[in-house]
Amino acid sequence: MNAHRPARDDAGTMTPPRPLRRPGIEDGTRYMRMMVNLTAMIGGPLFLLTVILHPARDGHDIAAHAQWYAFTHSMEAISLLVQATCLAGVLALGMREFGSRGLAALYTALAGTMLWFGLIVFDGGHNPVTAKYAPDLVHTSKDIDVEGGIIVLAANIVFPLGYVLLALLLNRYGQRLTGLLLGFGGVVYAIGGTAALFGFGPHSMVTSVFEIVGAAPYAVGYVLLGRSFARAG
Repeated sequence: MNAHRPARDDAGTMTPPRPLRRPGIEDGTRYMRMMVNLTAMIGGPLFLLTVILHPARDGHDIAAHAQWYAFTHSMEAISLLVQATCLAGVLALGMREFGSRGLAALYTALAGTMLWFGLIVFDGGHNPVTAKYAPDLVHTSKDIDVEGGIIVLAANIVFPLGYVLLALLLNRYGQRLTGLLLGFGGVVYAIGGTAALFGFGPHSMVTSVFEIVGAAPYAVGYVLLGRSFARAG
């Protein structure tokens, strides 16, 4: 007997066949949603914690606490990798739903996150060495070479742009608050991380204020993003 053939109930009416269950795909989607939720819950708060624990930025303080400086940047880099994993999961789950513009927004946010990862790795490795031999050059325009300048410039363009585009995408799908937190937080944090740092100098607290004010809503936005995809499952 054909398993897809409609059955008759006691009243003699036709009942539609039950759809075939595809456990592999359903289980894979469920695990993907769990992964997005878990990485969002880890990546956002860990990022905020590393920003709060960021040591002083002038060369003499970095030279005195080089290991702590390198450690906080390593942990921040890890948090960005976790965030990138979260975005890759969102990208996989929304491949059919978001359309070409939505996918472009997600790809841009993912690329920006990876570029900022590169910036943080470069910062955490380069500045302690420079601080040891020329502390007055650290976090000044005199210490920017072509290679470092490319990383800094690309990250500062693509990172905030990506999260603004992601905010617009989420807004279209009813996640206005999540998008607002990620977009606002990403832009403010990026401004603090470079523009405020070089504008006000490494001794100023303005950079720390900008970064924390940006990282806080950014982290909450990731938590909400993970929860929304967990509920959707």
